[in-house]
Amino acid sequence: MAALPELQVSFWMDKAVTWGQATSPSIQLDAGRHLNSLRNFLQQLLQALQSMSSTTDAMKNLPFVGQFLGRLCWNPYVTADGECRRLLLQCVWRLYSADPHNAVERKANEWIQNLLCHLTSEEEGSVVYALKKHSGSIPQQYYSETFKKMVALLTEEVSRNHITSANSSERCSCDHLYAVSVACVPLVTCPLAAPLVGALLKRPVSCGCSHLSKEFIDAVSSAWLSKKLVMEDLAVIALWCQSLSSLERAILSLLESVLADQGSVIHSLETTVTDSLLPKASALHCHLSLVVNDVFRSVLMVMEENLAVRALIQVFTSCFLQIRTAQKPQFQENPPLRAFFPHVPHNLLTPLLTTPSDVPKEAWLKHLCWIWELIQEILCERNEGGEEEEEDEQGSQRRRRAVFETWFLLVQCGHWLDAAAELLVSVGSEESEPLLFLLTFYHHPTNRGHQNTQQNMVAREAWSHLRIFFLTHTLPPEKLSSVKELLSSTHSTNLVLHLLLNFAVFSRASTSSASEVIQKLQIEAGMRCKAAWMLSSVQHRLNRTDSLDARVHSRLKTLQDSLGPAHALNCA
Repeated sequence: MAALPELQVSFWMDKAVTWGQATSPSIQLDAGRHLNSLRNFLQQLLQALQSMSSTTDAMKNLPFVGQFLGRLCWNPYVTADGECRRLLLQCVWRLYSADPHNAVERKANEWIQNLLCHLTSEEEGSVVYALKKHSGSIPQQYYSETFKKMVALLTEEVSRNHITSANSSERCSCDHLYAVSVACVPLVTCPLAAPLVGALLKRPVSCGCSHLSKEFIDAVSSAWLSKKLVMEDLAVIALWCQSLSSLERAILSLLESVLADQGSVIHSLETTVTDSLLPKASALHCHLSLVVNDVFRSVLMVMEENLAVRALIQVFTSCFLQIRTAQKPQFQENPPLRAFFPHVPHNLLTPLLTTPSDVPKEAWLKHLCWIWELIQEILCERNEGGEEEEEDEQGSQRRRRAVFETWFLLVQCGHWLDAAAELLVSVGSEESEPLLFLLTFYHHPTNRGHQNTQQNMVAREAWSHLRIFFLTHTLPPEKLSSVKELLSSTHSTNLVLHLLLNFAVFSRASTSSASEVIQKLQIEAGMRCKAAWMLSSVQHRLNRTDSLDARVHSRLKTLQDSLGPAHALNCA
C-alpha cells in the first residue's frame, strides 16, 4: 500500500506527545474530540503494518511507530475507547516477532510484553493508576471493565478467520497469535481471561509453525492441573493436542492422585477418571489415546502387581469405551476401534472389548472359554524351523511383545477377570480350568521366577479350599491354614485374595459364614487395601449391569464396611 502521508504522521505524533497521559481537562477534551479521526488513522497504520514482512521492516519503514503506539497505550482516555483499544492492540501484535532474528526484534518483543501487561495493571505509573490520580475514578472498576473489554476484543480477533492474510508477502497470522499468547501468560489464572485462553487453544493452526508460546502452554497446563483455571472440555483437549508434554503431565497427575491417597480414591475412582477428561480426549483423538496407553504401559511394567494402577487402567478403559460409543454418531470420521489398540492381536479385541453386561450371563462361560483359547494360541506360538538365529531372536521379541500386549489388554478389560472369578464360585472342576488359567495369567504374566504349572496349582488349591469353606459351611483347620499360607505368600496374595473375595460376595453361604471365614483368615492391615481395590472393581462392574442383585450388593457393602473407612486403610 502507499506510504502514510508525512503531514498526517507528523500531526498525530504531535498529538500523542501533547496529550501525554491526559492530565489536564483541556487535553482530555482535545483527545475526546479527535478520537474518531484517530480511529481512522490507526486503521491506516494497521493496514501499513500488515503489509510489512517483519518487525525490522516495519521499524525501518515506519520509524515513528513504536513511540507513537507506546504513548497512546499509556493514555487512559484513548485506551478507554473500545475501537481505539482494539486497533492499538492489533498494531502492537503486528510488531511482535514469534522468532526474533536480531536485537531490534528481541527488544521490541520485550517492550510489547511489558506494554500489554501494564495496560491492565494497577501499579503506580500504569494507565489505571493515572486514571485514578487525575480523574478520581475507582481503579478496580476501570480495571475490571477494561480487562473484560480487552479479553472480549482479543477473543473476537483470535476467533476470526480473516486474521489470516491472503497476501503471501505479509507475515503469517501465527506471529500475531503468538504475541497474544505471550501477553496472556500472566493472566491465565484470572477467571475473566478464560474465554481468551480457550479461543487461543482452539484456534486451528494456519501453517506449519506453532502459534502459541511455550510459556503460555506451560502456564495454562499448570493452572488447569492446579484447578486455578476453568476451561471448557474442548479447550483442554485442544491444549493436549498441541502439547503432548501437557498431556503427559495430566496423565501423571491422575496417576499421582490415585497412588498418593489411595484410601480416599477407592470409592470415587470413576469420578476421578472422568473428571480428568483423559477418557474423553482419548475417545475423540486416537493419537492421544495411544499416548495415554503408552504411559500406562510404562507404569504397569514397573508396578505390575499394584492393584490401584490396574483398577485405574480398567476404569479408564471402561469410561473411554462408553464415551466413544456414545459419541460415535457425531464423529463418523473417527478411526475404527482397532486403531486405538494397534499392538493387540485383532482377534482378541472383539471378545475382550465386549463388556459382560452386553453378554447374557448364561453365555459368560462360553465367552471366557473363547478368550482362553485365543490367549492359549498366543502363548503357545512357536517359531517354525529353518530360520536364521537373528530371525529367531526377532521372532522371540515379537512373541514377547504379543504376550505383553495380550496381558495389557486383559488388564484394560479386567471386568472379564471379575466375571471369571464370579463364575468360579459356582462351576465344576472341569469348567474351572480355563477360568483359573485366565486368573493366573492375569495375576502372574511374568511368573516372578515360577512356572505356569506351579501358579496354576496354587490357583486350583486355593479354589478347592474356598469351595469347601463357602459351599459346605465347614472350616477344616488344616485347609484354613493352607489358605492363610497362600494369602501370606508374596507371589500368590493377589490371586488368592481375588478368589476369596468373589466367594464371599457371590456364594450362597450366609453373610455371617462369609464374615467368619474372612475373620479366621485374619486378613492383615496391608492386605485390606488390596481387598478394597478388588471390591471396588467388582462394584464398578455391577454398577454398569442392568440387572442388579440386591443380595449381592448387600453382601458387597457389608464386606466393604468390614474393611473399615477408606481413609483409614493402609494403602502404602
